[in-house]
Parts: sequence; structure tokens; C-alpha cells
Amino acid sequence: MEVRLERETALLETILFLEPEPQDLTSLVRISGLGRDVVESALKSLEEALAAPDHGLELVRIGGGWTLAPKRELWEGLREHYGRKKESKLSRAALETLSIIAYSQPVTRAEIEALRGVGADTMIHFLLEKELIKEVGKKDAPGRPIQYGTTKDFLKYFRLDSIADLPRLDELDRERFEKEEP
Repeated sequence: MEVRLERETALLETILFLEPEPQDLTSLVRISGLGRDVVESALKSLEEALAAPDHGLELVRIGGGWTLAPKRELWEGLREHYGRKKESKLSRAALETLSIIAYSQPVTRAEIEALRGVGADTMIHFLLEKELIKEVGKKDAPGRPIQYGTTKDFLKYFRLDSIADLPRLDELDRERFEKEEP
């Protein structure tokens, strides 16, 4: 017997439309009042329905939660008109600094500068302002330098569920990103 979850799927679609941030499974259960297994089944049903070519949205997992987002192929053409300030294009220097932080976190300014070969203050300030990185602590070293890591906004910007979803580095790149311990 096939279970039809039309109402439940529609309810989750509405919740995800109304919520400005991705919602994890626990939140969706709480907000919807549905059981965990029903929410999981309804999410699968919604994902399948939105995968059809006549839908402009897709169900995506970002930062451990679910959200509705424009399909990638449509968003690329609309980003300039509808994108927010934080979603503006990042310069090559910003992307380079951000990738060092993403792959090496937690990482200090001095470690970033050692990898980039140039000062990183301006780029760190810019990425902090865009809320793509944040201070995540202080290194247990002389001067207790600030360590940086990525944020949920970083995951949203690159449409990643977690930092583990970053593209894998080849051996040469991995050696470049390894921190040298004193």
C-alpha cells in the first residue's frame, strides 16, 4: 500500500518557504507537528517533486538544514538582479584567502599570510564584514593570535551542507595547505 503524503509534503514546502534560514530535521518536526519518519518521507517526496524540469526551486541541504533555493542553472542568470550584498562576486584575493581558511581552519592571520605570501589584514576584514568567516578562538601560542574559521553564511554562499562537502584537494594542493608546526 502506497502512503500518500500530499498534505504533509505541502506543509513542509510552506514551512521551508516561510523560514529564512535552513531548518534541521528536529526543527521541521517541531514546527510541523509531524513525526520524524513522516517528515523524512515528506522531504523525499518534496525533493522528487521539485526535481521536475517545470519547477524553478530545489530542496537543498545547507549547513545541516533543509531550505528551498533556486535551481543552480536558473540562479546564475538571476543572481545579479536578486542576489544580496553578501552574494556579490568575490575577488580572486578574497577567494584565495577564504579557501585557505576553509581548508586550514582554525587558522591564524600569520598562517594565512605564510600561505598567500602577502598581507591578509584587508581580506580578513572584508570576509569578516561579509560574515563568511568568524573568529573561532585563540591559538595556544605566544601572543595568543586569533584563529579564523568559516560560518554558516559561508556554507550558504557555496551551497554546502558541511565543510566536508568542499571539493577534495589533490596531493600537491594538500601539501600547500598543511600547516607547518613550530
